[in-house]
Parts: sequence; C-alpha cells; structure tokens
Amino acid sequence: MPIGDDNTPPNTSWNSSSFPAFFEGWLVRQEHYLDELLSAQDSFADEDGESQQEEVRGLISRVLSHYQQYYQAKALAARNDVFHVFSPSWFSTLERSFLWIGGFKPGLVFRLLGSAVGGDMGSEQLMLIERLKGETRAAEKELEEEMASVQESVAAPPLVEMARRAGRLVDRERRSGADNVLESLRRSAQVLVESADHLRAMTTSKVIEVLSPAQGVRLLAAAAQLQLRIRMWGAQRDGRPPRTP
Repeated sequence: MPIGDDNTPPNTSWNSSSFPAFFEGWLVRQEHYLDELLSAQDSFADEDGESQQEEVRGLISRVLSHYQQYYQAKALAARNDVFHVFSPSWFSTLERSFLWIGGFKPGLVFRLLGSAVGGDMGSEQLMLIERLKGETRAAEKELEEEMASVQESVAAPPLVEMARRAGRLVDRERRSGADNVLESLRRSAQVLVESADHLRAMTTSKVIEVLSPAQGVRLLAAAAQLQLRIRMWGAQRDGRPPRTP
C-alpha cells in the first residue's frame, strides 16, 4: 500500500487509481481509533486525572493526524483526476449524497458537537463556538459562490463561442480549444477541493482547541461513528459486499 502507518507520507507518484485501496486501509485504522476513543471516553474518570488527560491529548493528536493523512492522500488523487473526487466511485450512493465540494460540509462538526457534547460546555466555550460557527458559515458561502462561478464558466465564452464556431473549426482547433477549457476547469476544481479540505480540517482543529480533552474525545468518537455507519448503510443499500478488515 502506498501509504502505511500515520507517520508515512503519501508517495508523490501515487494517483487516484490507488486511492480506493488506501481508503479501505484508512477505514480499518479509523475503526481502531474509534475503539480507542470509546475506551478513553469510558475510562476518563480514572483517579489519575492529569495523567489521563495527557494520554487523551495524545490520542486526539493522533486522530487529527489520521484525518490529515486522508486529506494529503486525497490531494494527490485530485491532482491526478479532480473530477473523480467530486463523484468518487469508492463511495456508495448514500455517501455521495453527503458530499459538498468533495467531502463533508465543514459545518457538520457543529451539529455533531451539539449531540456529542450538548449542554456540557461553559459560557466561554459556547461564545467561542458560536464565533467559529459564524466564520465557518461565511467561508462555506464563499466557496459555494466560487463553485457556482466555476460551473457557470463552462457555459460562458470561450466555450459558447467555440460551440457557435463548431461548424467552421477544424478538428485540431476544436480539440485544442476544448482541452484548454477543460484544463482551466480542472485547475479551478482542484483549488476548490483543496480549499474545502483546508476548511474542513481547520474547522475541526479549531473546535477541538475550544474543548476539553474529554469533550474532544466525545466529538471525535461521534464523527467516526457517523462516518462508519453511513459507510455501512450505504454499502447495504447498494448491495455491496461487506468490507473485510
């Protein structure tokens, strides 16, 4: 596998055709991290509280690194074929229905936070979370507007002009013009995916910084559970065979 443990960086020659195999291995590690998170959640009331908190902070750091590894691998896949990332064959129909610019919508973390942590946050935490929520919504809106602009550009000149001139264009000119438009679209889509992944990662990291170690564990456990359940339900609905760890 091109990517091994969480400390092994992706190989720069790796491409989107390798991503499904990587993703399956990543999900296996995700299940292992979920087990660790649930165990930490259950045993957080140990007598040696300070020692336990340090251990849990280390676990949270490893889980965030695990997600970062996913984003790094996906970035390499996007550079090879960004359009495949927008509708990935390695996702079920259900999983694809949750996609927002190639992944989950960053604001989802706040919905998970409400169910996982609920009323266990102090007033200062709530104030900081509300501020982050507003910043995230603004960033999401900006990316959505950029996405709409990219999509509209497909129907704008020079593509429209090319269509009008299609009867007069020789094959080589038509191919060259279409390739140029497609390459421009590809570059724009790649920037969008990388920007969206950056927002996803930064939103989660900033929320974790506001939370206590115990709260962070509960949030990350809830996120992993949701992802793995959607993965399982989607495979069942599509009639796919269950994944063998």
